[in-house]
Amino acid sequence: MKIAMTGVSGNMGSEALKQTFELPNVEFIRIILRNTNKNQKLAKRLKKLYKNKIDIIFSSIENQEACEQLVTNVDYVLHMAAVIPPLSDNSPQRSYDCNRCGTVALVNAIKKQNPMVKYIHISTIAVYGNRNEKHPFGRVGDPLLISPFDAYAKDKLYAERYVLDAQLENWVVLRQTAMLHPNLFKDNIADGLMFHTALNSPLEWVTARDSGYLIKNIFLRDSANEISDFWHKIYNIGGGYNGRCTGYDTMNDGFGIIGGNIEKFFKPYHFSARNFHGIWMSDGDKLNELFGYQRDGGHKQFWLDVAKDHPIFVLGKIVPKFLLNLFLFNRLINDENSPTTWVKNKDLPKVKAYFNGMDAAKSISGNWKDIKLLCKNDFGDFDKLRAATSENLLSHGYDESKKLCELTLEDLQKAAEFRGGKCLADKKPENEYIKIKWQCSEGHVFESSIYTVLGGGHWCPACTMPENPICWRFDILAKKSPFIAQLWYDSHDKDEDCLYFIDEQGNQQIKKDTI
Repeated sequence: MKIAMTGVSGNMGSEALKQTFELPNVEFIRIILRNTNKNQKLAKRLKKLYKNKIDIIFSSIENQEACEQLVTNVDYVLHMAAVIPPLSDNSPQRSYDCNRCGTVALVNAIKKQNPMVKYIHISTIAVYGNRNEKHPFGRVGDPLLISPFDAYAKDKLYAERYVLDAQLENWVVLRQTAMLHPNLFKDNIADGLMFHTALNSPLEWVTARDSGYLIKNIFLRDSANEISDFWHKIYNIGGGYNGRCTGYDTMNDGFGIIGGNIEKFFKPYHFSARNFHGIWMSDGDKLNELFGYQRDGGHKQFWLDVAKDHPIFVLGKIVPKFLLNLFLFNRLINDENSPTTWVKNKDLPKVKAYFNGMDAAKSISGNWKDIKLLCKNDFGDFDKLRAATSENLLSHGYDESKKLCELTLEDLQKAAEFRGGKCLADKKPENEYIKIKWQCSEGHVFESSIYTVLGGGHWCPACTMPENPICWRFDILAKKSPFIAQLWYDSHDKDEDCLYFIDEQGNQQIKKDTI
């Protein structure tokens, strides 16, 4: 096998590279790295380990010529490169260049240089947007309602759509869930990002090690011609039952390794009320049945392993609480990327997006006893709830007992109507991957395949990925689309009518939207 990889300096990428090299039939792996001092040191280590079996290109991923060099004469291309929060929040241009332009350059390179290559695209569950206790479980085909001002999700949504619309010969899209990795604790005390997580956000964790094992097994089984039906689909990379928790217990268990808990260090009003991205996966078993990658013990075991592998955290148990607050947690609470700072500074666009306004933000109690928590059985038996993968799922607007290839033109018309629009095709296409015309509730006409729309959950690009300006207008779209409304109103009021947008100076803004 000859393989090209992007993103090997990241947590998933480093594991994918290491574990793929364990396969006996790997001829070489070609990687692309940004030309930084850190990556130069990484390259030297990799060359020492893998010698002539690794080929390294130094370039930005959005460089078209470099991408063409990367994909030449390989059997597989694995695209994992991504700029993620908080870097994507602080530097949206970096997110745009890597997450969006990098994917465009890579896909175009494949079409030009190596059209028969097998392309594995790592997307993200951030494209699903905010979930809470009302619909914690989701699946491929659910509406993709990226959270306002989430640059990472916006660019990753565009990238995934570009892959689907490119109609490559061989492709698969894997939506990665929340990832557990050795630097997780350190990364989450770097700024105020952790407070973006709503307390009842459903989170399904998978380890970087298991993600690497998944990739290894994809190469292993496909090279043995065992998974021909795997391609031309979207999957969720899940962590299974043991990986499911909420924002509250994720942080509670994390701070437990330094002898504390979430209630010891923080107040409920420090955390966002909505506008995060997290989900439990009702269909996460599909990939696991194919590749058996869910081997690590879930998030609780992960934190135990972190404490064991990094004894320095034990020192937190003997440091007085007031010192931890003074030198660490107060800094995080008052960081410029923290919701507390947004409220203090009356940053109205962010406060509206994450709380539904100043009044709502200030009404959140400082007493934990007043807060209803999913993980404390305030909405029913938590263990039974996170195991109930087939209950209370969102409707996709068509008879899902039928395969997509079995749907009639009338089925397509009803599905489009459920989305507030129309199917403009005069006949059903020969297969679900042929593009047909659709019209959204705003009158935009676009072309997409049945798989992209019904199989993947995408809809009108002019509404879901607007460019001039970059904006989010789900308050208005939900009023016309039952498909959107069934999820959007879990965390938004029906009388909200905000247009969230980025102005020409790159500032986040809000204004009243109109139908």
